[in-house]
Amino acid sequence: MKVGTTHYRSIWRNGDEVRIIDQRWLPHEFRVVTLRSTQDFATAIADMWVRGAPLIGATAAYGMAASMADDASDANLNASYDTLHATRPTAVNLRWALDAMRALLAPLPQATRAEAALVKAAEICDEDVETNRMIGVHGLDLIRQIAAAKSAAKSAGEPVRLLTHCNAGWLATVDWGTATSPMYHAHEAGIPIHVFADETRPRNQGALLTAWELGQHGVPHDLIVDNAGGHLMQHGEVDMVIVGTDRTTAQGDVCNKIGTYLKALAARDNGVPFYVALPSPTIDWTLRDGLAEIPIEDRDGREVTHVQGKDASGATADVQISPDTTSARNPAFDVTPARLVTGLITERGVCEPSAAGLAALFPEKAGA
Repeated sequence: MKVGTTHYRSIWRNGDEVRIIDQRWLPHEFRVVTLRSTQDFATAIADMWVRGAPLIGATAAYGMAASMADDASDANLNASYDTLHATRPTAVNLRWALDAMRALLAPLPQATRAEAALVKAAEICDEDVETNRMIGVHGLDLIRQIAAAKSAAKSAGEPVRLLTHCNAGWLATVDWGTATSPMYHAHEAGIPIHVFADETRPRNQGALLTAWELGQHGVPHDLIVDNAGGHLMQHGEVDMVIVGTDRTTAQGDVCNKIGTYLKALAARDNGVPFYVALPSPTIDWTLRDGLAEIPIEDRDGREVTHVQGKDASGATADVQISPDTTSARNPAFDVTPARLVTGLITERGVCEPSAAGLAALFPEKAGA
């Protein structure tokens, strides 16, 4: 997608180097950094220089490649897997990518592992781009249907109003995004849309990232506080909710950024369709009950007690917003039960959020 007039992916190779957009500084500063060692990649994931389940997986794949370039031994292969796997517990793409890398590399002679790892990491990135493009193609059909209904109801010219939570945009993937891919496809197809982006406390990914990338691509949008979505739905100002996910169970329960569950409840109460856009590597086929089985990451309470912004001098700074003696809880994700989800938008099409729905699109996985 675009930064100004230049196309970027969120992670890419530049010669022998792997570079990322360091998302901690957006939207006020655009910084590109080079990752070299296994620990560089682990830190980038754990400290959220990169974030979003698909991008975490892609970054981990290149982390394994960097590890093999340093030491292609079996011991280092396993140690690097463990180091990278420990960075974030919730996003299943991390384990998926690491499993794919280790399955490829373990049988190979050590002398060929480094080059094979680079090739495989690049393949994972390219596959993610195509997967997310297809999510956009299938999601576009849903937006077209809403636009057609508006036209039939003599609301022609009124934009399709979409609400999203957190950042499931191209910054959370290698390109296109998941929840934003249908939005970008609709915008490029000339369908008028307007996006409401939740700020998404405590890290404000909606305010810092989603609003920034929508603006870079010229998509009309408003930033709203997290608690405004229900109000907008009550007053008929939202036609569809589209969110992403970090892990989805084989039964269709969806784990996403904290606050997603509340949006699903508000959507259900107001008859607003609630869709989840997900690449298939985000489906954890080993899990059935999202509430009982998905590990929820508890992050540092400082993310709640402090906010990052631009001060009067234009410098990026952290500001404390709570009393010195107040502690904070910071669960990073919640689980939306399948019963509250209208449908799942995948690279193979749209399905109902159920074991049968997912199995119909991915029979080779459901039967594994």
